[in-house]
Amino acid sequence: MTPPTRLDLNLPAPNGMRRGFTTGSAATAALKAALLLLVRGEDQAEVEITLPDGDQSLLLPVQNVRLTDVGAYAEVIKDGGDDPDATHRATIWATVTPLADPRLPMTFYAGEGVGTVTAPGIRVPVGEPAINPVPREMMRRAAHEVAGHEAFAVTVGCVNGEAVARKTFNPRLGIVGGISILGTTGIVEPMSLEAYMASVEVYVRVAVHARPEAVVLTPGKLGRDYAREALNVPPQAIVQMSNFVGAALDALQDALEETVHPLPLLLVAGHPGKLAKVLNGDWNTHSQHSGMAMNAVARVAEGLGVAAPTVQALAEANTVDACVALLAGHERGAEVWEEVARQVARTLHGRAPGVQRVRAALFALDGAGLGEAEA
Repeated sequence: MTPPTRLDLNLPAPNGMRRGFTTGSAATAALKAALLLLVRGEDQAEVEITLPDGDQSLLLPVQNVRLTDVGAYAEVIKDGGDDPDATHRATIWATVTPLADPRLPMTFYAGEGVGTVTAPGIRVPVGEPAINPVPREMMRRAAHEVAGHEAFAVTVGCVNGEAVARKTFNPRLGIVGGISILGTTGIVEPMSLEAYMASVEVYVRVAVHARPEAVVLTPGKLGRDYAREALNVPPQAIVQMSNFVGAALDALQDALEETVHPLPLLLVAGHPGKLAKVLNGDWNTHSQHSGMAMNAVARVAEGLGVAAPTVQALAEANTVDACVALLAGHERGAEVWEEVARQVARTLHGRAPGVQRVRAALFALDGAGLGEAEA
């Protein structure tokens, strides 16, 4: 078998920013350092861990590696690179204690500063420590690399983790007592789709597993405020998806298939400059990955039989806000925006068919409602 290639975190990512590593990688490195001392008598200042893909590895610094009365202990300082979050520079620690039978599976415990799951929807059962499946698998692999088996009781903690967790969404997600041990690749890619979507997927899953009457997806503040203030939707059911419309819908559909409980309504609310882009087939609405939405608005107007000069003006507008201004005084302006909303809702429903009804609500930048319709 070809050994994994070591990834150098000092080399910048393609966008020129510095990569970091996840809390899952930090916990794995702490566990491996503790095991190396316990099993082999090796006191290392750095340990190499295998990343989830099996093709790459990381060499991470460790500290305070020592034996305990029942096993061994080690710490790692988590480094988020140039994409820091609340856990950046947090001290992640792990203790390992051998189990009586080497054929037993690894068991996991939440140490001080790591949370416990109290609500369904997370990829970890209620009552378990908030250590996600991929970090658990990374730790099992590390144990096999050192000891040839995984029969250890593993406790993972975080210094001041309960205070750190208050800066995260953990309280909203029903994770109490501290941070979560996360990561799907082991690497923090600065400003990456994966980094954001890892959190969006969790929020979507928590929202769906709570079995609400409605879930709200919104690119940003406009839709969030509308859901909170006008509809009185609980915060747990509101997910800010940023530009990642398609990925958020995919996560929603997956969660619905898991729960086998119907979702009566999906409300997608926000500015048409973002949401109308799906009518062009753009599911990542970032400007680097999509075109402008003015042509979509113009097509809708044309389909409604709006006069050609207005359609042309919409198509040639510099921004969707210019379209909003143009249609503000038009006799058919409200009709155009309602039809845009209807087509957006229909398009979104096609990607998340497990939802019973999809409603789209469009807002101008000042928060004024433009149009709302259902599919």
